[in-house]
Amino acid sequence: MVSCAANRVLHVARVGNATQKLWGARSIWSLSSLSETHQMLRKTVRDFAEAELKPNAGKYDKEGVFPMEQIKKMGDLGLMSIDTPEEYGGTGLDSLAYSIAMEEIARGCASAAVMMSVNSSLFLGPIMKFGNKELKDKFVRPFTTGEQVGCFALSEPGNGSDAGAASTTATSKGDTFVLNGTKAWITNGYESRAGIVFATTDKSKKHKGISAFIFPKPVDGLSLGKKEDKLGIRASSTCQLIFEDCVIHKENMLGEPGMGFKIAMMSLDGGRIGIASQALGIAQASLDCAVDYATKRNAFGSPIIKLQAIQTKIADMALRVESARLLTWRAAMMKDNKKPFTKEAAMAKLAASEAATFCAHTAIQVLGGMGFVTDMPAERHYRDARITEIYEGTSEIQRLVIAGNLVKEYGY
Repeated sequence: MVSCAANRVLHVARVGNATQKLWGARSIWSLSSLSETHQMLRKTVRDFAEAELKPNAGKYDKEGVFPMEQIKKMGDLGLMSIDTPEEYGGTGLDSLAYSIAMEEIARGCASAAVMMSVNSSLFLGPIMKFGNKELKDKFVRPFTTGEQVGCFALSEPGNGSDAGAASTTATSKGDTFVLNGTKAWITNGYESRAGIVFATTDKSKKHKGISAFIFPKPVDGLSLGKKEDKLGIRASSTCQLIFEDCVIHKENMLGEPGMGFKIAMMSLDGGRIGIASQALGIAQASLDCAVDYATKRNAFGSPIIKLQAIQTKIADMALRVESARLLTWRAAMMKDNKKPFTKEAAMAKLAASEAATFCAHTAIQVLGGMGFVTDMPAERHYRDARITEIYEGTSEIQRLVIAGNLVKEYGY
């Protein structure tokens, strides 16, 4: 059965014979492996992205404007909580549906996609998995509609990829914890109305002494640093969260004391499927841009797409996109089937992020000088792609995760 919320997403695709044409020959194989629900979802989200995001993405990027109106529309479609159960206000679809929707949103606007990813994977996801009913009622339902978004505060100025070296502390005091420390690179930092923060409750236990807390915003003792001036995804706000004697009630602890590191790592596994999907959207947008330009730009008496050098570049781009998409869908389906997917999520994120940077670079090469100016979206794709190899675990960390899992599989 498809939930009422999911019906909002699928309604447009059911009009007339919209499901008959879908995407054309270039994606027939990929789509033939999807259920009708997933195919209709993809069509609906692409139509939304084409109408609402793609025409405005350049403006959002230049002005650094958080597209709140479009985020609310995404919430109306059920996209801000697509894999959250219907009983808590979500759409009730699966991880594959989330991946498909994320790619299409990112194809239109990478900034909107990361807002969706953080809210769905890193905020709602951990609360649904580790929260009790009271926390779910309080912090899930209000964040499924796009009216409010959440954030995820793990990174710190000094720990980078070493997530277990959290210097932010949470000191027990009566029925509260008092938090002190600074979290860095927080997506949705300014616009979020709540977040999950990781802090050390027992230094003697190192990473096993980290706990997770849900905090509302605003809250006394929490201040925001300046908005970071970033290379890409510029419509997404990124800032520091500064906790100074910030009081959080003990009932807001997520999971048990000392579970924070485990919660963070499990959340990042799911989040990597989201970022892989975002990267896929950027890569697909770059390929679309390159093909469109190559069919219209004439040189040596014919469109440059007839030149073997251009065809080779386009072939290489398409190969990377399709390969990464299959890895990403596999990770999503393994998650849906409740199978271990840590290695597969890392593979997907690594392949898709490197496909995004490759395709964005190659698209500019196909466009030549036109790829270097803001009149064309190619340069924005180039800037947006770069972050996908960094956040939710750098490419170097993904390789360590993959290798570590392979060593275990081989019995060493």
